[in-house]
Amino acid sequence: MRRVQRLRQVAARFPYANSTGRRARILTANGPCGRAISLHFPGGGNTTDGAGQTGATVGLNCGVDYAKRIEAVNAAIGLAEGRTDRPAGQARLVAVSKARSHAEIRAASQVGQRDFGENYLQEAVQKMTALSDLDLVWHFIGAIQSNKTRDIARCFQWIHTVDRARIASRLDAAADHPLDICIQVNIDAEPQKAGVAPRDLPDLVTHIEGLPRLRLRGLMAIPRADGDHRESFRALRSLFDGLADDAGDHWDSLSMGMSEDFEAAIEEGSTLVRIGTAIFGPRPTSARRTVPA
Repeated sequence: MRRVQRLRQVAARFPYANSTGRRARILTANGPCGRAISLHFPGGGNTTDGAGQTGATVGLNCGVDYAKRIEAVNAAIGLAEGRTDRPAGQARLVAVSKARSHAEIRAASQVGQRDFGENYLQEAVQKMTALSDLDLVWHFIGAIQSNKTRDIARCFQWIHTVDRARIASRLDAAADHPLDICIQVNIDAEPQKAGVAPRDLPDLVTHIEGLPRLRLRGLMAIPRADGDHRESFRALRSLFDGLADDAGDHWDSLSMGMSEDFEAAIEEGSTLVRIGTAIFGPRPTSARRTVPA
């Protein structure tokens, strides 16, 4: 109940709007399937379950068999673990649901998927509100803006993209529950990419270890698109191993690998793979939606 109230408080600050540009109010009601969420646009009708336009219906991508796709990804994860004699189940699947509707997320959850990754706070909060009847684990995997740290800290359980001491301190100050944190490393020294430089990593680890509400779990990286991903994964694993003695009791996670390279990432030690396309299919043309259907 507390989480639902918190999500409603955060969601109320965002300008949900339909095609008329009217601000929406969030309505809830208890029904046979649990708590239903509606958006009410003044002067218009209700759109149930958070759909983006008045009168629209919530639909799925009917061409996607979520059970088969998730089963296939988990099977590939298991095979990759087996090739390196790792314990089964050590690598965890985070379904990247950016630009996906809450109906698609619900469908994936109904076949056992529990961890979902989101890049944008506003989009994520809308989905969390609509799916508050489900026991899901939400991972923030996007760039963190200073003015969004309060809401990110209160709405997510995992944050994969901390790369500055100031951001870590703001998350710690705002958190009302323990936050699992990964430090994003700019593993290939790309000037346009976020992430702490490897040389600055020990200082950031020390800083975060001193923050009481943050549990430092490990490292995250996105390899350069045209590079040798396996080499980048090995470099991140080397950094992870080198910090193990100083990083605290919760140091156990490597967030690396996406749809095109997750098997290589697992073979190199990944414990969190972030996969979107292999589960949901090609991303919609519009990468961000005002209100997800």
